[in-house]
Amino acid sequence: MKRFQKVVVVAIGLLLSFQASTVKAADYTVTSNDSLYSIGKLFNTSVSTLRACNNFEEDSLTPKDVIFVPAHVYTVKNGDSLFSVANRYDIPLSDLKRANYQTGNSIAPGEKLILPGVSPYRVADAVIPYSSGELDLLARLIEAEAAGESLQAKIAVGAVVVNRVQSGDWASTITKVIYQKFDSYYQFTPVKNGMIKNASSAASRRAARLAIYGSDPSQGAIFYFDHTSKNNWLWSKPQSAQIDHMIFAK
Repeated sequence: MKRFQKVVVVAIGLLLSFQASTVKAADYTVTSNDSLYSIGKLFNTSVSTLRACNNFEEDSLTPKDVIFVPAHVYTVKNGDSLFSVANRYDIPLSDLKRANYQTGNSIAPGEKLILPGVSPYRVADAVIPYSSGELDLLARLIEAEAAGESLQAKIAVGAVVVNRVQSGDWASTITKVIYQKFDSYYQFTPVKNGMIKNASSAASRRAARLAIYGSDPSQGAIFYFDHTSKNNWLWSKPQSAQIDHMIFAK
């Protein structure tokens, strides 16, 4: 299989809190007994979806491979136990333990738990406000900028827009960030050349949604560019990630 770049290495450690209970894209580490079927069953998704999301070239899995799964993530609060969390979300306790590599029963406040089988997308849990039109616009930008790249690179492109919205230094909405200009200079080339009007792929739409719900393989970047770029100003920026042919910087 084609593995993700190890920009994100551990599943739980990368999931930063947004509220007491928040939505994130999760990275699941394969164990010796896993198969695409068993992982899909655990996370309530299909084998075909797992193949598409991870750009699999074959179905074989190797222990310690890190693969992408959509998941709701819960931040443990005082008084919580694995049993109470499983009961609250109607998850078999064994599934909750398996998804989080838990062998014991103890959890601590602030710990992040992946909730297998729980829908990952609740509008109230998005990290920034968005409309259906803005979701489509972000997906079209991702398609124009990263059509030939992996899902991780696509998500990272979307995350750059999300990071700008959150920063307070750029425009305050997805639409305004994408169409923002400084001194008549477009921030995103697809807006200038018209490619932003082209339809997006299913992968780019999925990447847009995941970025809006908190997945950030760019690690906080607010710029991205192709590795062949001759722009010295961009190359001078501190780099936060390199995924496929794309560089992400702050």
